[in-house]
Amino acid sequence: MEIPLGESQIERIDYRIILTLVAPKSRVLDMGCGDGELLYLLNKNLATKSQGIEIDQNQIMECVERGINVLLGDLDSGLSDFKDGSFDYVILNNSLQELRYPDDVIKDALRVGRRLIVGFPNFAYYKARLQFVFSGRTPVTPSLPFAWYESPNLHLLTINDFKDYCDQRGFRILAERYVRNQKEISFRPNLLAQWGIFVISH
Repeated sequence: MEIPLGESQIERIDYRIILTLVAPKSRVLDMGCGDGELLYLLNKNLATKSQGIEIDQNQIMECVERGINVLLGDLDSGLSDFKDGSFDYVILNNSLQELRYPDDVIKDALRVGRRLIVGFPNFAYYKARLQFVFSGRTPVTPSLPFAWYESPNLHLLTINDFKDYCDQRGFRILAERYVRNQKEISFRPNLLAQWGIFVISH
């Protein structure tokens, strides 16, 4: 795929990767869109038609300032406002591990979208494993930066966990990309990757 205009200036590697996974002029829903930066980049570089969902009102204001269509909503409440097949892509980046009911959210996302892009920190990253084994404490790493008492993460999962989940649910993995130290890797991702990004469908 051609590199989208301006991609080389995009600081976050997960955003750069997602830009290569989305087809131009697609309909995109970003669940937990934050300040709207990803949707702004998709709209600017790929001429997407986008919609965001966010619960933080301060972040919603930033979305509005960027010209992003955004709804106030709790992801665990579902997507009942959207019809089946409303979007080409639904994005769930850095939100999966914070959900109370991730299985329900993924199923609903695949109802309203043809494809789901999921990005999450890999709890099996080797430095996290070593911290746990040698310190006997919950790991704190660049991809899992919170102490246990302030972490928003409710479900800590690994790359292999997610692959097993897709297999059990009958979801197809259409693409998988892995990140370590802001660079893509392909070798032994469950051990060496800090972050996984998947594209899945029914």
